[in-house]
Amino acid sequence: MEKQWIKWARELQSISQAGLTYCKNDYDLDRYREIERLSREIIEKHTEIPHEVIESYYRQEVGYLTPKVDVRGGVIVGERILLVREKLDGKWALPGGWADVNRTPQENVIKEAFEEAGVRVKPNKLVAILDRSKWISDPCPYTIYKIHMLCDLIEGEFKQNTETLESGFFSLDDLPPLSQGRITREQLEMFFEAHHNPDFRPVYD
Repeated sequence: MEKQWIKWARELQSISQAGLTYCKNDYDLDRYREIERLSREIIEKHTEIPHEVIESYYRQEVGYLTPKVDVRGGVIVGERILLVREKLDGKWALPGGWADVNRTPQENVIKEAFEEAGVRVKPNKLVAILDRSKWISDPCPYTIYKIHMLCDLIEGEFKQNTETLESGFFSLDDLPPLSQGRITREQLEMFFEAHHNPDFRPVYD
């Protein structure tokens, strides 16, 4: 699904960051900076991402490059799943986001559900651990692992916050426009399968 050039760009970035982190020789450091420049140019050449955004992304990535972790919690009530509308693009996704340090995956899901949807939840089943690039075709400079958990709803209702505009429950037959970088219909179907099938086994890449 993912185009080869974005894989090359990420691999070059990984090599350059490892070299810039561990290498002490000035000549080799110059070569690793050149590799980083080539990685940036590949992304600029094949996307419409502004130069300033790409530069900012590379500046904030330091040290040995590792995948980022995105956690998402799915709450199903009466054949409908809880979604939130994102402020960034106006589209809908499961409550979730980048995992915070000093929290377990479950604790991160609980936190995100409360912050974005105003609800208290209890994770009860691992649905999937996915490599984003295997499921979503847009060019993304990050390697992202997505952890999906099915959750029980305890209580709560939507409250105004800095990340989402509103929340709602939707059936698979009546989904709103999805924020594809965050969730896809195929991934939502996994949640319903996990909800209905007591023998469901987590999907993982």
